[in-house]
Amino acid sequence: MRNILTLMGKELRLYFISPIAYVVAMVFLAVSDFLFYNQIQYFSGLSMRMMQFQNNLPELNLHDAVFRPTLFNMSFILLLIMPLLTMRLFAEEKKEHTNELLMTSPITITEIVFGKFIAALVVYFLLLVLSLHLPLMLSLAVDISWKPLFTSYLGLFLMGAVFLSMGLFASALTDNQMIAAVISFGILIGLWMAGASVHTAGESALGQVANYLSMSNHLDSFIKGLISSRSLAYFISMTALGLFLTHRVVESQRWK
Repeated sequence: MRNILTLMGKELRLYFISPIAYVVAMVFLAVSDFLFYNQIQYFSGLSMRMMQFQNNLPELNLHDAVFRPTLFNMSFILLLIMPLLTMRLFAEEKKEHTNELLMTSPITITEIVFGKFIAALVVYFLLLVLSLHLPLMLSLAVDISWKPLFTSYLGLFLMGAVFLSMGLFASALTDNQMIAAVISFGILIGLWMAGASVHTAGESALGQVANYLSMSNHLDSFIKGLISSRSLAYFISMTALGLFLTHRVVESQRWK
C-alpha cells in the first residue's frame, strides 16, 4: 500500500505541475455551466408558460427537468475529455525511457497500475466536486432533492472509473500520447454507443449483449436516482477489466 501511495503522489504532482489538469477542469466546468444555464432557462420558461395556462405554480420535478439532462450531457463531455487525463500515464514513461527504471524498482506491476489509476481517479473526483457549485447555487433559490442527485453523482464517478481504466489500458499500448488518446476515445465511444445496435439486433442474444455493454443505459438508471445492482456490477466489472488488461500489457512489456 505504501508503494501505491508513493506512486500516486508522484503522479498527482505531475498532474498539477502540467497544464493538462487545469485545461481539462476549465473546459469541463465551462461547458457544464453553459449546459446548466441553458437547462435552467428552459425550465423557467416552461414554468412560466404553465402558470399562464393553469393560473398556479406547476408541479415540476426539478431533478428530471434540470439535473437529469444536464448531468447526462456532462457525461458525454467527460467521454470526450477523459482520455486527456490518462494518455500520458504510461505513454510518456515509455517515450522518456523512465519506464525501465520503474520496472526494475522493487514495486509490483499491480502497485504500478493501481498507483497511476488512483491518481487519475483523484483528479476526476476533484472535477466532480468542483461541479457541485451548480446545485449549491440553485439550492439558494429553490429546494433540491439531494438523494437522487447524490445517486447521479455516484453514477458519474463509477462511469469515470471505467473511462480511466480503459484510458490507462490504451496508454500502456503505445509510447505516443496522441495515439493513446485516440485509442482510448475509440474504446469509450464504442462502449457508449453499444446500445445503438440493439435496434438492429432486436431481442437476439447479440442484442442483449449490446444492451448490457451500453454504458449510457447503465448511467441513465443512476441519473434517474436508482441504484441498480445490475448497473453497479457493470461499472465495477468494466473497471476491473480495464485494470486487468493494463496489468497484462505492462507485464508483457516488462519481460521484453
